[in-house]
Amino acid sequence: MAGDLDTLVDMGFDREKSEHALKKGGNLTGAIDWLDKNASKSMEDIKEDQDEETAAAAGDAANPSAQAMSMVCNDCGRKLRNMAGAQFHAEKTGHDDFSESTEEIAPLTEEEKKQKLAELKEKAAAKKAGMAKVDEAERKRNDEIRKKTTKESDDAKEALRAKQQIKEAQAKRQEKLDDVAAKKRIKDKIEADKAARRQKQEAEKAMRENPEAYNPGAPTASTGGAAAVAEAPKKAAAHHSEARLRLQTAAGNVMKTFGAETTLFEVVHALEEENGTTAQTLTMNMPRKTFDRTDFGLTLKEAGLVPSAVLIVK
Repeated sequence: MAGDLDTLVDMGFDREKSEHALKKGGNLTGAIDWLDKNASKSMEDIKEDQDEETAAAAGDAANPSAQAMSMVCNDCGRKLRNMAGAQFHAEKTGHDDFSESTEEIAPLTEEEKKQKLAELKEKAAAKKAGMAKVDEAERKRNDEIRKKTTKESDDAKEALRAKQQIKEAQAKRQEKLDDVAAKKRIKDKIEADKAARRQKQEAEKAMRENPEAYNPGAPTASTGGAAAVAEAPKKAAAHHSEARLRLQTAAGNVMKTFGAETTLFEVVHALEEENGTTAQTLTMNMPRKTFDRTDFGLTLKEAGLVPSAVLIVK
C-alpha cells in the first residue's frame, strides 16, 4: 500500500487524497479510477459527499427502488458515473442541466483502467515537463540578470580604474613639467649670473687698463704718484682667484679648491660626483650664514667664501 501511495504522489496527486483513494479503490488501479472521478473535488468536498452518501445509503435502504445509480447530461445526453463526474463535465463543457438516473454504469474493464492509467501518467509527465521548461526559463532569466548585473559592476570598476590612471598620468606629466620649469629657472639664473660676472670682469679689466678714463684726477705712475705705486702691491695682495673649501658631509669631509668665480651650484654638483651627497643647504659658522638652493647662483667670491671657508652640507 505504501508503494502505491508513493506512486500516486509521484504522479502529482495529493497525498491525503491518494490515501483516501486507495481506501476507496482497494488497489492502485481502483484508486486511479476514483481519483479520476473526483479530480475536481477537494478533501473537504469528498468528506461532505461521504457524509451525504452515508445518509443516502440509510435512506436507500428504506427505499431501494428510488436509488440513483448515475447522472445524465440533458444538454448532450452523456451518461456520467456520479455527481463528481457531472461536475467535472460541467466545468469542461459549460453544460449545466443534469438529471439522476437509476441506470448503473458498468465499471471500467481492466483494459480501460490500464488505458486510463497510461493517460494519467502521460498527463503527469507532460505536467512535469511543462514545469521543467518553466523552471529552465526562469533559471536562464536569472542567469541573464546576474550576468548583466556583473557586467555593469565590472564596467563601473573599469571606468573608475581608467579615470584613476588618467589622473595619475596627468599628475606625473605635471610633475615633470614643474621639474623642467624649475631646472630652466635655475639654468636661466646661472646664465644671468655668468653674464653679469663677465660684464663686471670686463669693466674691471677696462678700468685697470685705463684708470684715467674712469678717474681722471687720480695719480698715475707717470705723474710721480708715490701713493699709487705704494698702493698697487697692496691691492695685488688682496686679490684672490681661488677658494679652498672644506665640505663637511655625512659621508665624510671633502677638501676641494675652486675658482673664485665658481658658483655654489657648481660646487654642489662637484660634491655630488665626489661622494654622492646631494646638498640642499650650505652653512658656514663664522660669520653664521646658510645658503639654500635659491642662493646657489652666487659665486664663491660673492658669497664671501674666498680665499677659504668651512661649509656644513645638509
